[in-house]
Amino acid sequence: MIDKCIRIIKKGGELGFDQAIELSQKAGLTDLCEAADKLCRAIHGPRFDLCSIINARSGKCSEDCRYCAQSVHHTTDIQTYEQIASQTAIDLARENDAYGISRLSLVTAGRSLHESQIDSMGELYVSMAKGTALRFCASMGFLSKKTARKLVSFGVIRYHCNLETCQEYFPSICTTHTWEEKVRTLRIAKTAGMDLCSGGIIGMGESLENRIQLAFELRDLGVKSIPINILSPIESTPLAGVEPISLEDVLRCVALFRFINPQAVIRIAGGRGRFGKDQYKLFAAGANGAIVGDYLTTTGAGVAADLVAFTKLGFDLSGKICNDN
Repeated sequence: MIDKCIRIIKKGGELGFDQAIELSQKAGLTDLCEAADKLCRAIHGPRFDLCSIINARSGKCSEDCRYCAQSVHHTTDIQTYEQIASQTAIDLARENDAYGISRLSLVTAGRSLHESQIDSMGELYVSMAKGTALRFCASMGFLSKKTARKLVSFGVIRYHCNLETCQEYFPSICTTHTWEEKVRTLRIAKTAGMDLCSGGIIGMGESLENRIQLAFELRDLGVKSIPINILSPIESTPLAGVEPISLEDVLRCVALFRFINPQAVIRIAGGRGRFGKDQYKLFAAGANGAIVGDYLTTTGAGVAADLVAFTKLGFDLSGKICNDN
């Protein structure tokens, strides 16, 4: 089954949903991961895509996403602020640039930002661009056509809006907005000239079939940067008691995402630190990108340790960006 799927992809074809389900059921985990890694390197070579994020606006989010510590619907102990201090953002940008990280995103809590807030974030982008070679992304909730154009004018070239989970399972995760609203924002961002970054969180109680559905939905949207987050259950959130997903299930998911989205950067994001050194097995299972440094409300692996591990896996961290604009 693995060989059949690889032949389809190498001929320029795409797997169908039923083929992906069959692959998930019939392929042994070791064989699947090894094949996904070979497929990734055959298409992308040794290039590895590094990015980082800055929590530019924290907490007090009106949405009720069941996994999130920043929602006002859940009582959690996190720091809240309207906007990160300009000098703090500049210092973080310079630090990321010094490590050779290619992309940096400002991420804001909340349903969306008003135009004046977008303008204020624009000033941060302009300041961070001075003296760095960074390329900039944004993750600022739902967009209008006007706010999307503003971001582009500030130098933002990629917009991030996670679908979080597949359309079918989404109502189990959030009720204050819809999967369709997320898709609408991605399309607005694309029309404005930004490329797309969108993925999800696995381990929220969804099935393997749901994960496969998400992979196909992202492919249908033409997403070429797909972050996979692993749920870190947070105390006082509705998903606090969810049994943590196993490393084996994460490996299988990553490998399947590679087969379904062969041209995309599969980017491992939040939650990987829970697996210690075993987290790096994910980058031998079809992943060729990572978010490094700290995440929004959880702590990431040390950047230096990550860079050493990725190099040992044979990746090129010279700065060439996969799927470059």
